[in-house]
Amino acid sequence: MELRQLGYFVAVAEERHFTRAAERVQVAQPAISQQIRRLEAEVGEPLFRRDRRSVALTAAGEALLPHARAMLAEAANAKESIAALSGLLTGSLAVGLVQPLPDQRVLALLGAFHRRHPQIRLTLREDETDGLIAALATGELDAAVVGQGPADTPLAAEMTPRVIAREDAVVVLHPDHPLAARDSLTLHDLRGEPLVTAPRTSKLRTNIEAACGRSGFVPNVVAETRDLTLVRQLVLQRIGLAVLPESALQGPPALARVPLAPSLERRIVLAARPHHASPAGRAFLAMAHRRLLSDRPGAESDPAT
Repeated sequence: MELRQLGYFVAVAEERHFTRAAERVQVAQPAISQQIRRLEAEVGEPLFRRDRRSVALTAAGEALLPHARAMLAEAANAKESIAALSGLLTGSLAVGLVQPLPDQRVLALLGAFHRRHPQIRLTLREDETDGLIAALATGELDAAVVGQGPADTPLAAEMTPRVIAREDAVVVLHPDHPLAARDSLTLHDLRGEPLVTAPRTSKLRTNIEAACGRSGFVPNVVAETRDLTLVRQLVLQRIGLAVLPESALQGPPALARVPLAPSLERRIVLAARPHHASPAGRAFLAMAHRRLLSDRPGAESDPAT
C-alpha cells in the first residue's frame, strides 16, 4: 500500500469524481484510475461504486478513508519534523473557526503566526462546532476554535479544550416590538413568541431549546437559517425575534437588543490534539497558549470540560 495510492484514493473520495481528483493531484486520469485498481486489488475489495455521473465509497472505502488520511498526515508530519531540525518550519496549518467569532485575538494570532512562519500554508475552515470537532478528530484540522453552551456535551480530554472567551446571548427584536423597551427579559417572557433561529444541527439552536425546556416550554420556531445575518434581517421584517450571541450583532441592521436574565452563556474554546499535531500545529498551539491564555488570569486552569 503506497502513500501515492492513498493520496489518490483520498482525492477521489473527497472529490467524488475521478477527473476532478486527477486535476487536484495533477496527474492524468488513466494513471489515477490504474492506481486505484491496484489498491483495490491489494485490499481485496472494491473501494468505490462507479457510474457515469458519480463516484461513491463502498463500505470498504468508508473503512479505509480515516486510516488513509491518518497515514498521509503522519507522512507529512515526518517530513516537516525533519525540516524542523534545520530550524525551518514548513508544511501547512489547518485551523477551524466557528461563526460568529467574538474573540478577535484569534485573527491577530493567525496574523502573528504567518509573519513568524511565512513559509507555512494556512487553511481556514468555517463550520458548525460539530463539523469542526469531527474534522479535528480525523486529523483534517490542527486546531479549532469552537462554541460551547451550557447544554453541550464536554469535549474529549484528548482535545485539551481551553476556554479563551465568553459571551452572553441577548434577545434581538424589532425596535417597535412591545418587549424592546424592557431592561431585561427572562425565557418565560419568550413563551409563545415567534422565534427565528438556526437549524437543529446548530449548537445555538440546541442550547436555546434546552434552556426553554428547563423553563417548561418548547420555543415557537417560525423560521430557521444558518446565516445569522439573515436571521437579523428576518427579525427586521417582524417575522419573529431571535436569541443570538452578542458577536452576531455587528453592523446593520439596527435592532433592539435586551439582555437575558439569567444569562445564556456561550464559551469560545480552543481545541486541539497536541499528541497528533504536526510541527506547524505544535508551533501554532504554543503561540496560541501564550497569546490567548496567558493574558487571562486563571485561564490555564479553565478547561472546557
